[in-house]
Amino acid sequence: MARHEAPQDALGRLIEALRVLPGVGPKSAQRMAFYLLQHDRNGAAVLAQSLGEAVGTVGHCARCNTFSETQICGTCSDGRRDPSLLCIVETPADQVMVEQTLSFKGNYFVLMGRISPLDGMGPNEIHFDRLLARIETPDTDVPVREVVLATNFTSEGEATAHYIGEVLKAKGIKVTRIARGIPVGGELEYVDAGTLARALMDRR
Repeated sequence: MARHEAPQDALGRLIEALRVLPGVGPKSAQRMAFYLLQHDRNGAAVLAQSLGEAVGTVGHCARCNTFSETQICGTCSDGRRDPSLLCIVETPADQVMVEQTLSFKGNYFVLMGRISPLDGMGPNEIHFDRLLARIETPDTDVPVREVVLATNFTSEGEATAHYIGEVLKAKGIKVTRIARGIPVGGELEYVDAGTLARALMDRR
């Protein structure tokens, strides 16, 4: 006779819900739940309300695919940006980091992932068809003249950049890749050989 698990109580469901956060295991989730209930019930209520509102109202920008509460996000609707430059990043967090440099004035496309066959992530899962449509049929009269690949320097990020770059180059689109090398303020003595080698190859 099959055993049926007893239904979880509210505390158990809260602990399980907290485990969806990256890097949070059973013990960490339990500590978070106990803390919120014991020390900050008002904060817990605000958190629950904010999560509900975000899930219900935050979607994706129709042009760049980043998170947005409107059909077109504020970045895409900013007429001061250069529509001929398009920076491709993996996540909205990566987009924020590029923006914080204050050195890029073009537009973006957020893949919401990266190619990783082992994780079931292929071109369809990173919205490659939407990216091509964004480039080939721009919403303005200004065509995209350069695509900047700003995916991460992981094996998956490199594979993603290579795939996108090869397809776009075959279509005659200029493709560039962000450089990597010695960090600002870094000392050569403490830099690993791979990073130093890449810095030498990408010298200018």
